[in-house]
Amino acid sequence: MFNLPYSTKVNSVIPKNTFDKYTTGKQKKLFTELVFRITWVNKLSSDTVNLPFQEIMEIQVIKLELKKKIEIQPVLNIIDKVSPYFIIFIIEHDGSVYLSTSVKHAHPVNENNAVIDWTFKSDWFNPEITTIGFNLKISLDAVYRDFCIQIAQLTGMATKTLSELVEYNVKLDQLQKEILKLKTGIKTATQFNKKVELNMALKRKEEELARLYTENNKEGK
Repeated sequence: MFNLPYSTKVNSVIPKNTFDKYTTGKQKKLFTELVFRITWVNKLSSDTVNLPFQEIMEIQVIKLELKKKIEIQPVLNIIDKVSPYFIIFIIEHDGSVYLSTSVKHAHPVNENNAVIDWTFKSDWFNPEITTIGFNLKISLDAVYRDFCIQIAQLTGMATKTLSELVEYNVKLDQLQKEILKLKTGIKTATQFNKKVELNMALKRKEEELARLYTENNKEGK
């Protein structure tokens, strides 16, 4: 799909039961019911793409072919948490795909269970007409950061670090949830004073959201 160098190709099928020891019965059922096949497609490392790295020493590209068209983040999280490397997932069903990748850090106690900080993902799209790709320049860290920007459509934040991108999205998600909660509260409030209080709080949160967006997307202007 990405026309990566031949040196990166792996094309090895990963048996679904590889993850059995990391899953509950319910999670194992998800693999069985939703996933047809898992394939390790590419490995990007200093050896395969001749790029240096600072923190991200390898990027794995893994494709999951699905039995039905559905987002499968719980399944991806299981795979991600037990892998020490950053993974870009291609989720495919009947000619459509979506992309997902999670920024994570090592668990302070359990080395076999990474902590996911944020997940960047795309909508479903036709892979034959996409412009998303790997820019194999500078370093593996830069390659991964650029890919996250592409799939999350954050082109206005092209010079931000990966940690800044994560911080922005976490804050954005938090504000959006708070605004939704306030709007729901306004609809259900029966006392006038309470409605006024909630409306004032909503206005402050909406202004905060506008500032966050403006301050972090100046590059796109």
